[in-house]
Amino acid sequence: MNNKSVKLKRTESILKEIVSEAIATLNDEILKSLVITEVDCKRGKYDADVYLDQSFLNEEERKYALKHLKKVRGYLENYTLQNEGWYRCPKFHFKFDNRFEKKQKIDTLFSKIQKELDKNND
Repeated sequence: MNNKSVKLKRTESILKEIVSEAIATLNDEILKSLVITEVDCKRGKYDADVYLDQSFLNEEERKYALKHLKKVRGYLENYTLQNEGWYRCPKFHFKFDNRFEKKQKIDTLFSKIQKELDKNND
């Protein structure tokens, strides 16, 4: 993780909570089921990447979710402004978090390496 200021990390934490609340107010069951794993502010809080957990969605539901989140982005940003009383809200960019899958691949590779090492040592 980057060396971020405490103020920026606090903003990201607040955004994670507020955007989760805003998504929960929507009338869409797929969107309501989304879990935000992280918010990453960029460009001095003008943009924010909102990372979503993808583990319970298939490919079609992921595409649907991203398409509809893009449509309701204005509502989510407005909801954030009203609840926090901020002058400006970052522009949200929704992405699916694939860190878990990458970690699993790395763990699998390490397991294979360990098995090969064990096999060669015997």
